[in-house]
Parts: sequence; C-alpha cells; structure tokens
Amino acid sequence: MRWNLEWIRTFKAIYEAGTLSAAAQELFISQPGVSLHLNSLEAYTGYKLFDRAARKMVPTEKGKILYNCVIEPLNKLEVAEQHFHKRSQEERTTISVGMCFETFQYTLEEHIAKLPFNLIIKFGEYPQMQQDLDNGLLDLIITPQKGNQQNLEYKAFSKERLVLIAGSQTDTRDFKKLTDTNKTKEIEHFLKQQLWYSTAADMEHLKNFWLAHFGTHPDFSPNFIVPNISSIIRCLSGATGFSVVPDFLCSDALSAKKIQVVWEGAIPLENTLYFGTRKKTMYSKEIETLEKLLKEKWKV
Repeated sequence: MRWNLEWIRTFKAIYEAGTLSAAAQELFISQPGVSLHLNSLEAYTGYKLFDRAARKMVPTEKGKILYNCVIEPLNKLEVAEQHFHKRSQEERTTISVGMCFETFQYTLEEHIAKLPFNLIIKFGEYPQMQQDLDNGLLDLIITPQKGNQQNLEYKAFSKERLVLIAGSQTDTRDFKKLTDTNKTKEIEHFLKQQLWYSTAADMEHLKNFWLAHFGTHPDFSPNFIVPNISSIIRCLSGATGFSVVPDFLCSDALSAKKIQVVWEGAIPLENTLYFGTRKKTMYSKEIETLEKLLKEKWKV
C-alpha cells in the first residue's frame, strides 16, 4: 500500500494555512474531506502530524520533518501540473450558500443559469448553517438569526413580516369583526377552531406569531403538515384554511388573489434578515453579486 498524493497535498495546505477550514478553501474541497485526508495520512505513517489547538493546527516534530521532506518535490509537481494542464475553458469559482428552500425558490432559482460561477445551495436549520459558515463549508448564508462566532459578520439587508393568511374561499367576515374591535381572547378562540396548515420545519413561525400576539404558545396541532411554505400557499390557493408565513414568500399569490392576508396583529411581528459571511473570504466578488441579486428581489 502506498500513500495517496492527495493526502500530501492536503497535509501541505494544512501546514501552510494553519486551519482545516482555510485548507479546505484553498483546495476547494469540504472540511470533512480535509480531515479524512489527514487522518488517512497519520494512520499510514503511524505518527501524529499536528496538535489540534484552539483554532490552530500546530505541526508536531514529525509533521515538520515530513513537510521538509515533501515540500520541494511537491512544489515541482505543482509547477509541472500548471505547465502541462490543458485548459479548455477558464476555471469557474464555486460558491456554497445556505438559505431556506422557499427563499431559494423566490430569489435565486431564476438566476442560476446566468451566474458566472458555480453555485451549491444547502438547505437546513439556521444554527447549522452558522456552524457550516464558520467551518468553511458555506460562503454565504441568508438568515433571520445572528450567531456569536467571532469569525463571522452579519449585515442586515431587509425585513420579513409574519402574517396570518387564509385561502381566498375562507369566510373571514366574523374574524374581521373581532380584529376590528381588537378582542384578543376572542380572536385566539376563533383561530383555534379553524383549519390550519404548517410545515414540520417551520412551526417556529406559528409559535412566534402566537406568542407575540396572544402571549402564549399555541396549544393545538395544525391539521395539515406539508413539506414547505410553497406547498402551504399552493394548498390554500382558492381554498379554505389558515397559516402563518413570511409576507415576501406569498406576494405573488396575494397579487393573483389566490390567498388573502387577514391579520398582522396589533403590532406586526417582523424579523430582520441578514447576510452572514466570514470576515475573511476570497470570494468577495461572487458574494457581492449574490447579495445584489437578493436585494433586487426584495426591492431593497
């Protein structure tokens, strides 16, 4: 068994960059991939090559010896690769972005084919997105939540308002009489008797809306749990029922009169939306392009 040349390239990148995330960025691979290469090389050599310190990979004595042995021939190989590699077209940068599924559909999906760089979209929970951004697995996130990682920065660019919507065929006359007189307890009681749509991933919208306007957590379960907010809007279009969703995600259906906003609460509940990035990134130009597209879609 021989060692893999990619293990050595990864070892060199870690040695020179100082962290796994920085090495991943340099090699255009994931951080777990960098860890796998290093673990494989250490298993092959039988030596620990780095001490894992806080935010820093410190080479051991064996690591320093190995680096001195491989750096010159590896540099020569890289020069040869650059000289003999035939490029049929200019290499494209790859950017990884984290956002919710509906935000992607509403904002970036229509622009994908025109982007001058490769794009990987990852959907998930916001805390995991923040962690992946900090670890170098993502380059940009769109989030209503700010983390506390020192390596990250957040830039506010828009707001989303949580609104109560209903299908266009929903009879809301009695409900509007209650909201006109601001009878909070009666409003809450009325809503508990209705048909509700929600998603497994976004029950947080309903919980936050209920807590803000009624001072309690909702003590009922939605009648229909569907995959995402887009599904909610399609199900409600031309039908009956209620749901709580961000206003910007339902603007097209509202314009087409497929659904209706029936209440925003006495004091509307708004979330600030942020662009999250690492403080140091080599993809500033590409990130700026994406941020411009998002701002245009939100009409910021």
